[in-house]
Amino acid sequence: MSDVVRAAIVQAAWTGDQESMIEQHEKYVAEAAAAGTRVMCFQELFNGPYFCQVQEADYYSYAEAIPDGPTTKRFQEIAAKHGMVLVLPMYEEEQPGFLYNTAAVIDADGSYLGKYRKTHIPQVKGFWEKFYFRPGNLGYPVFDTAVGRVGVYICYDRHFPEGWRALGLNGAQVVFNPSATSRGLSAYLWKLEQTASAAANMYFVGAINRVGVEPLGDNDFYGTSYFANPRGQFVEDPASDQEEELVIRDLDFAMIDETRALWAFYRDRRPDMYGPLTEA
Repeated sequence: MSDVVRAAIVQAAWTGDQESMIEQHEKYVAEAAAAGTRVMCFQELFNGPYFCQVQEADYYSYAEAIPDGPTTKRFQEIAAKHGMVLVLPMYEEEQPGFLYNTAAVIDADGSYLGKYRKTHIPQVKGFWEKFYFRPGNLGYPVFDTAVGRVGVYICYDRHFPEGWRALGLNGAQVVFNPSATSRGLSAYLWKLEQTASAAANMYFVGAINRVGVEPLGDNDFYGTSYFANPRGQFVEDPASDQEEELVIRDLDFAMIDETRALWAFYRDRRPDMYGPLTEA
C-alpha cells in the first residue's frame, strides 16, 4: 500500500449565513474528492463568522452538540459518500453554559471518531474568546483514521509547543491547525510556527486560515494556508493571502520515519529533566 496520502485544506470567506457556508464547504469536499483527496480539514469555526471580534451573547446560538448536532450528522453522510476523512472545526455546546471551540473528526466510512477542544483561549482585542469558550479538557487525542493517525490543534494553540509535542508522542502523523488569524503582530509567525513545529515533531502539519474582512470587525484574515512536511518545509507553495482556495497536496508518510531516523529528536528527549516546566 502506498504511503502517499492526498490531503486537502480549504480557506474560505464568510458568506453571510450558516446554511450557505455549509453548502459552500459541501462543494469543496466534492471538488476535493473528485481530485482523489482522502482527508480534509476546514477552517476554525467553519460554518459561521469569526464572531469573537465582538462580545455578544447572541452568538451563543451558533453552538450545537457534537456529535449529535445537525452539522456533524450532515457531514458524516458526506464523508461516507466520498470515502473521505473530515475534520470539522465548530462551536460546541456540551450543555447550557458549557461551550467549546471544537473540532469533530469523522472517518471515511462516516463514523464519528471523537473531538478535540481548543486548549488555549485568548482574550485580547479582536479575539475575545474567553467570552465564548471554556478551555478544552480532552487532552491531545490522536485519531486512528482510514488514512493514518490524525491530530488537531486549533489556532491560538499553535503558540504553545507543549501540545504539538503531546500530539507527536501520541502518534500523530498529520496535525491540522484550523485558524482565524489576521494581519498584524502575529502575521510573521504564521509561516514560522507551524513549520517549526512540524520539524520539531517530525510529522506533517496542515495550517488553515480564513480570508477576508468580516462585518463584525476589521480583522483582515490573510489565508496563506499550507502543508508543512516533517522537515519543516512547505509542501509546494502556500495559498493566496487574499482569495478563497482549496489546497490539495500529496503527503508522503514514509518521510516521517525517514526524518525521525535521521534527526532522532524523540530518542534524545530528556523527560526526566523537564519536571520544572510543569511547576511554574
